[in-house]
Amino acid sequence: MSQPLPFGGGTAPQAELPAVMEKVAHGDKQAFSALYDALAPLVYGIVLKVVRDRAQSEEVTQEVMIDLWRQAARYRPDSGSPKTWAATIAHRRAVDRVRSAQAAADREYATAAREQQRPFDEVAEQVETRLESEQVRRCLRGLTELQRQAVTLAYYGGLTYREVAESLRTPLPTIKTRMRDGLIRLRDCMGVTA
Repeated sequence: MSQPLPFGGGTAPQAELPAVMEKVAHGDKQAFSALYDALAPLVYGIVLKVVRDRAQSEEVTQEVMIDLWRQAARYRPDSGSPKTWAATIAHRRAVDRVRSAQAAADREYATAAREQQRPFDEVAEQVETRLESEQVRRCLRGLTELQRQAVTLAYYGGLTYREVAESLRTPLPTIKTRMRDGLIRLRDCMGVTA
């Protein structure tokens, strides 16, 4: 069961359309009425195939027909028939509408996705950080004095190996060895797997 098109059938023969377009270009409203009757069903059909929604298709068809009225002076008969020109404008407008609708849907989806992210649990994060800090302090107490001092100066003080060696007045190779051994013991104490 097919519904009637929201536009009337064409009244101007196809051969007369270039002359009708010329009159429309000069602002002839009756010529535009004839052009509308001749091209609106074609335009609507093209738009409906692309947009796939009757209400949107009717809206886009109206926009295309207004474009034809406004741009009639730009029509050149040597570039193609008025039907071809109208079909091209209709297809471009319909594709633009679909892209615009898709972009809007994508924006809505992205906004909804951002709003549905899990809220940050600040209390749980603080508890976890505190527990990790206590575990690090406990593991540091299990190191030798030189290992603890070297690791503390390097990781909490931000000193380089050379600066740690100078600060503790210990040879650089000894500091490197103590730090490596201390870090291995810390790793094992913390239960970190390599």
